Amino acid sequence: MDETKIFTTDEIEEALIEETIKEVIEILNERGYNAKNQLIGYLISGDPGYISSHKEARNKITKFDRVRVLEVLVNNFIK
Repeated sequence: MDETKIFTTDEIEEALIEETIKEVIEILNERGYNAKNQLIGYLISGDPGYISSHKEARNKITKFDRVRVLEVLVNNFIK
């Protein structure tokens, strides 16, 4: 069908956060880090030092509010 889909800003932001999380996980894995532990450390402490600066991973994830990142992760788990 050729219907127009209207997206809310929340839906767009959620999609951007999801894509960013995937990118950051890939970058952390590439560097040999345990991506899960690194993300948990960052999300709990707020210390961006848990995320490598390699390929701008730290800058990418810190563009978003940590609470919003957690919200997206939980929403994806509960779906």
